[in-house]
Amino acid sequence: MTAVMTPKTVVARIAAAIPEDCRGEVILVGSLAAGYHFFEDDGNRSIQTKDVDCMFSPHAKAVGAATQVAHRLLEANWKQKVDGDWGKPGDEHTPDDKLPLIRLKPPGEDGWFLEFLGAPDAGSDSPKTFYRVLVGNGHYAICSFNYLALAEVDPIETKYGVRIARPEMMALANLLHHPVISPEPINGGSDKRSNKDLGRVVALAWLTAERDRRTDSESLDAWPQRMAEALQAKFPGQARRLALQAGSGLRELLNSEADRAQALKICNRGLLASFDVGLDAFLATIRRLLQQVIEPLEELANGWEEGEAP
Repeated sequence: MTAVMTPKTVVARIAAAIPEDCRGEVILVGSLAAGYHFFEDDGNRSIQTKDVDCMFSPHAKAVGAATQVAHRLLEANWKQKVDGDWGKPGDEHTPDDKLPLIRLKPPGEDGWFLEFLGAPDAGSDSPKTFYRVLVGNGHYAICSFNYLALAEVDPIETKYGVRIARPEMMALANLLHHPVISPEPINGGSDKRSNKDLGRVVALAWLTAERDRRTDSESLDAWPQRMAEALQAKFPGQARRLALQAGSGLRELLNSEADRAQALKICNRGLLASFDVGLDAFLATIRRLLQQVIEPLEELANGWEEGEAP
């Protein structure tokens, strides 16, 4: 089941449920963060999603903050999402990567859940790492994705005390995570995870360009420089290589009609649910994204020495 939600309402609800001294360690990422950024003051706009991603940052405090917040929400009658074996707590013998993730449903609702993530360790090269969290008598995990370190770059403050990741940082993380279109499906379905995440990059660019048009601003033009600076800050020894590969998955999407159609379908039932963007506009946005963001980023990277942060 996927919930239709007004981002401002959900962000306010999540923030109110989190202990005040932990709110500053929470960065919301994904569709809710993007929806709040673009639709905060527009009550007519909504998104559709079933999972709300909540990242605890910095890495050194992630497990402690996640533990405290999980206890607080469970005391407030939030419930662990049960998905077969993945909803049952593990024990001290369960390997970290086999532990169920912390996924909590708000009281009285079944349409969405809050999924806990952890900020990555700056010294780790692993694309995905699991960290054990003890909640009551059960063992759970929070997952950390390497490229989500980019979400820690200048996150946007909300009036509710939690922060949201910047659209361009979420876009770059997704681009780096999918240098090719993989056949891996989403939760055993038929849609490709790569198409979901690359499609979200296009949706973020479309929403940014649409806001630029309405407000006579140039936010999309600032993406390449912001992305370059973020790569230099978070991945200084790999910045050039990552910048030069950032557009490869997007170029595959441009050249595959079937994958484009699937990516758009996922976007139109998620982040772009209030707009119903057409195939022509989606294709034009991919081309614009390549020309206005990816190619300038590559030009910047070509001036760097590998291993250096200019």
